[in-house]
Amino acid sequence: MKFIYQTWWKVLAVILVFSTFFTGLLFHVPTLPVLHETIRNLYFHVPMWMAMLTVFVVSVFYSVKYLSTGKEEHDLAAVECVNTGLLFYSLGLVTGMIWAKYTWGEFWSGDPKQNSAAIAFLLYCAYLVLRNSIDEEQKRAKISAIYNIFAFPIMIVLIFILPRMTDSLHPGSGGNPAFGKYDLDNGMKIAFYPAMLGWSFIALWIATIRYRIRLIEYKKNAIN
Repeated sequence: MKFIYQTWWKVLAVILVFSTFFTGLLFHVPTLPVLHETIRNLYFHVPMWMAMLTVFVVSVFYSVKYLSTGKEEHDLAAVECVNTGLLFYSLGLVTGMIWAKYTWGEFWSGDPKQNSAAIAFLLYCAYLVLRNSIDEEQKRAKISAIYNIFAFPIMIVLIFILPRMTDSLHPGSGGNPAFGKYDLDNGMKIAFYPAMLGWSFIALWIATIRYRIRLIEYKKNAIN
């Protein structure tokens, strides 16, 4: 947990994200049919999902740790990672809808990838509803941890596996080639990979701030 108090990775996160805005908006992008300049959204849409996945993985880690140790701090870390993950999940959905409007013609076209992402989003919203419906702390933490551990692989299946098994407009699904198979020039790589790392660090940073606030509140209530 000492990692969350260190400064270097937070400074790096800010530098990487700001560099992405510069390189992503100004550097040359390949001319591709349908996508055209909208391909620049790749620097923002995909990193939102990577940031979401990062904090969701951390949440599962702390859910497992809670079940093995019973420490309340681990439960708080898990739930705040989920809260942060849902923020970036929402940003991923919104940036995807904006991209879809300019490439597919509609914000929401009922594409299998979109529908699966929406179902997985509701799955994690149900996690928060479940927590709020249980008053007893230990019971709430234990049930939430179990739910969180099972929700993560279901989310992976819904977002990354099922859409690939059917026809889809989304790259990488239904025989539609993923962006890795396009001719991404060096300018795109300079913007894309730092964005993935930078936004993941930003997500972790937000989660640590939320965790520290939640921990202070928990200790204050325990004293009272």
